[in-house]
Amino acid sequence: MPQPSFDQPKGVANWKEAALWLRARGIEDIECITPDFAGVPRGKMMPTSKFTGNTSLALPSALYRHTISGEYPDETANFRYEPRDSDLKLMPDLSTLSAVPWETDPTAQVICDVVGADGKEAPYTPRNVLKRVLSLYTERGWKPIVAPEIEFYLVAKNEDPDYPLYPPKGRSGRSIVGGQGYSIAGINEFDELIDDIYHFSEGQGLEIDTLIHEEGPAQLEINLRHGDPIALADQVFLFKRTIREAAMKHGIYATFMAKPMQGQPGSAMHIHQSVVDAKTGKNIFSLPNGDASPEFFHFIGGMQKYVPAGLVMMAPYVNSYRRLTPDMAAPVNTAWGYDNRTTAFRVPVSDAAARRVENRLPSSDANPYLALAASLAAGWLGMVNKVEPTAPTEDTANEGLIELPRGLLEAVALLEDAPDLADVLGAEFIGLYAGVKRAEFETFMQVISPWEREFLLLNV
Repeated sequence: MPQPSFDQPKGVANWKEAALWLRARGIEDIECITPDFAGVPRGKMMPTSKFTGNTSLALPSALYRHTISGEYPDETANFRYEPRDSDLKLMPDLSTLSAVPWETDPTAQVICDVVGADGKEAPYTPRNVLKRVLSLYTERGWKPIVAPEIEFYLVAKNEDPDYPLYPPKGRSGRSIVGGQGYSIAGINEFDELIDDIYHFSEGQGLEIDTLIHEEGPAQLEINLRHGDPIALADQVFLFKRTIREAAMKHGIYATFMAKPMQGQPGSAMHIHQSVVDAKTGKNIFSLPNGDASPEFFHFIGGMQKYVPAGLVMMAPYVNSYRRLTPDMAAPVNTAWGYDNRTTAFRVPVSDAAARRVENRLPSSDANPYLALAASLAAGWLGMVNKVEPTAPTEDTANEGLIELPRGLLEAVALLEDAPDLADVLGAEFIGLYAGVKRAEFETFMQVISPWEREFLLLNV
């Protein structure tokens, strides 16, 4: 019987293989991590011997009830704390086991699922919310395929949040300026950093499809190869961490804020989506003759009808809505079109087998598990309810009337008033998530901005 190979950078089948994989690499410590609502890695670090010794890993349930700044909101009818703040258990997904290549001591990491004391999956945690949506596709014999594109900025170190962010200096010794879209010279300014991103990614078994320079100064985009939604959400989760660590190594920051610099383009996380038959692997968006199927149009119709209510899962912060403004190369409506980048839902040019819908609304600050869950939930509802889309838009669609929530509170209210999404995503998740988002808005409202000092101080 052939022995399993432990040369692969990522993933093992069972605990016995995990012990051998860790021993073969001389791993001393392991990080057991899971994403919170913000997509921040939370968890525990321990010696390898303890990890493989059937140790129980627990985190408090309050982990999914605090804001990005660490506050704990007051209870409401739908936002409740677990009365005893009982433990949630981390269950390592050994298929995600990989090295942490930037650590000086041999270290590994593993993404964990979260279960309650009864052993059942905690329904409101991000990875489980996405799994819930995928289970609905499975019941229909469908399997979604996704490919995210993540934009981010490199910025000079900023130790005082009162000061604006600026692009860092590249190898030329000068700060890169705008107008570098698809510029190879723009990428070359940060050759050594990008080499580290590639090396760190390879060491974790993460696959980068392409890397480009975007329109903003020192704004880059990484495209990932298409695949299973959980696997791709895991990759985005790890990529964000990887890119930040690579940038820190070179004395600069990498930020996934949706709108980090005034007057510059925002950063998106575009999501390409298709659906295949689980048995045949054929794209259900295309008929045997190559024409678009009813499911294809219903998926778009669902995106148009339900994405506005799920937008807060794709644009989760006050800053996110600074990106979704007219005339800034970002969608402001629910229009769709063929190869039309001004629409929210673009259908790229492709053959029938690759027919897909690109959701251009999510920003790069979004938790990838939740952004994918909301987007795929909308498409599923469209197909199940046979929602017809509008006619495709052939003209510029991101000017003038804004058809989406204009701010965080409006977006939260739409999510809370969306019973169809509650059925798909889970009412408990929506109650907790909405409560956290409302609390984050109230924290933001406590901060006096430079605009207010500039125009109100002496004029009102």
